[in-house]
Amino acid sequence: MGRMSDLMMAGVVVLIIALIVIPLSPFILDILIALNFSMALLIMLVSMYTLEPLHFSVFPTLLLMATLFRLAINIAVTRDILLNGYAGSMINSFGHFVIGGNIVVGIVVFFIIVIVQFVVITSGANRVAEVAARFTLDAMPGKQMSIDADLNSGLITEDQARKRRKEVEQEADFYGAMDGASKFVKGDAIAAILVVFINLLGGFAVGVFQKGMPFSTAMQTYCLLTIGAGLITQIPALLISTATGVIVTRAASEANLGTDLSSQLMRQPQALKIGGAIITLIGLVPGLPKLPFLLLGIGVLVLGFMIKAPAPETEEVALPEPTAPEEDAVGLVHVDPMEVELGYDLIPMVDPGSGSDFMDRVVLVRRQIALELGMVVPPIRVRDNIALLPEEYRLKIRGSVVAKSELRLNGYLALNPGTGGEVLPGLETTEPAFGLPATWIERDLYDTAMATGYTVVDPTSVMLTHLTEVIRKHAAELLTRQDTQSLLDMVKDENPVAVEELVPTLLTVGDVQRVLQALLTERVSVRDMVTIVEVLGDRAKMTKDIGLLTEYVRQAMARNLSQQHATEEGTLLVLTMDPALEQKIVESVHQVDGDLVMGMDPELTERFINDLAAEVEKVANMGHQPVLVCSSSVRRFVRKLTERILSRLAVLSYEELDDDVDVKPLGMVGAANTG
Repeated sequence: MGRMSDLMMAGVVVLIIALIVIPLSPFILDILIALNFSMALLIMLVSMYTLEPLHFSVFPTLLLMATLFRLAINIAVTRDILLNGYAGSMINSFGHFVIGGNIVVGIVVFFIIVIVQFVVITSGANRVAEVAARFTLDAMPGKQMSIDADLNSGLITEDQARKRRKEVEQEADFYGAMDGASKFVKGDAIAAILVVFINLLGGFAVGVFQKGMPFSTAMQTYCLLTIGAGLITQIPALLISTATGVIVTRAASEANLGTDLSSQLMRQPQALKIGGAIITLIGLVPGLPKLPFLLLGIGVLVLGFMIKAPAPETEEVALPEPTAPEEDAVGLVHVDPMEVELGYDLIPMVDPGSGSDFMDRVVLVRRQIALELGMVVPPIRVRDNIALLPEEYRLKIRGSVVAKSELRLNGYLALNPGTGGEVLPGLETTEPAFGLPATWIERDLYDTAMATGYTVVDPTSVMLTHLTEVIRKHAAELLTRQDTQSLLDMVKDENPVAVEELVPTLLTVGDVQRVLQALLTERVSVRDMVTIVEVLGDRAKMTKDIGLLTEYVRQAMARNLSQQHATEEGTLLVLTMDPALEQKIVESVHQVDGDLVMGMDPELTERFINDLAAEVEKVANMGHQPVLVCSSSVRRFVRKLTERILSRLAVLSYEELDDDVDVKPLGMVGAANTG
């Protein structure tokens, strides 16, 4: 049926054209009239069982096709009536049986149906569709911003946001289409009246002037056929009009129309009791028929006493269910992976209603981290906190504050990259992401600061840069086992053998997570998961030491590591370590509870750190960021020594230097500290 649906729709269009231009036999007309009636009934029933309008989004188009089909039948019937004085047994039955052969009764019934359809149902549905379309279109921007806010605050995923955006667009399209489609029903009712008058006049003219019928015979024959044809097409039209009204007045629900009506009407037993008593009393009024009112009144009373009133909300609060406290507790202990807390004055900076693009830029930050580090940053919840200073913000990871600073929304942050001229008036501060000296300046000093060589940053960019740097620094903490499993599943889609060989045969998901966390701690991208999985699959057969496995992975990613730290010209500026110092580090390494730890002399460690810091500062003053290079046997231990004092210093092993990169040594560290 699904495969043939396109052919069936094409067949319907051809059928409508055929009805208009090709004379049909009375038997075929009977079938088409029955089809029209059945289709209208089915549309009516489907509309009643539809839970929300978008579940029947094809209705506007279906309404157009049904209206055209019915008008085409009208044309075909008119042609047969005027040519043959007969248009099938279906119309003949309606003309004689339904209205008893009485022309006056038929005309009255016909016009009542048309009036009910045109004045009551069609006009009301048309107005509701028009208002719904207007309000739906007006509400679209707000709904889109609400979806973006929910996405950026972590309430929904990107897939859910995409689905909700699509639903908003479909809803606007649906109500816009319904606003126009309801005009079809209105036009159909007007056309029905005109067709009846045309058929009456045409039939009378054909019967009297062409066929020589007596006036009374022509009137009797053609009036009955015309009224029968009008009734047999207007009853389906009435059903379609009612379906239109049901669709446009139907709100989203979890049940069909009948279930909603019964549940909501029966929700007030007291009203049923009072209503039943009043209906019973009406039956006791002298002169009125007693039996109908008494039966209905007693029935409603019995129904009212049978239904139990729902417990008021105050009773639920006073006597809560045993599971309620537990459910509340579950919500309270939930910790968001990452949060941004804002002081009161900073709320406009993130409010989409104030024209802020902060939420959109947070999405860009998450995408940037995904491209840079190869991990998906969890949704970032943004909320206000009245306990903070008005212009303060805090960045939290799993409930703990990891960074905080203050912003000035009415100014700019000016940083002197060494090319700044005059000192700018303003509030001296420290740039939060990199700890650089900076100044908050007034907005009217923007052009002056730019002209004198300062780097000027708006408050939103300041916080987003800080947020990005915090994510980079704490990426390892944000990577969960579930995230690791998702990365493995991604590899498994393209390279199932590598994953199945590694997990769980050689390593657990937790082991792989620890390797990835070790890489992320040093800001090494884990995007190339295929290489990581294959290296672990090869090396895990020989060792289960996570530190050693991480070194093997790093060596396999030598090209990426070298290019990551090289200059734009492709040169890697390095500081090397004295081999004697490396030997002392190797000798100080010993095993504790299965892990390798370093226990080098504290004085030697201090001298090494001071010497290294001095060399790094010397190179930094030259405008470069050096890389410390050492042997692979001590690289991870040297990194442990430097990560607290020189956290931004990259430490590479010789095996991690790519052959295509030009290495330029700038000095040696530790040569004077090994004695």
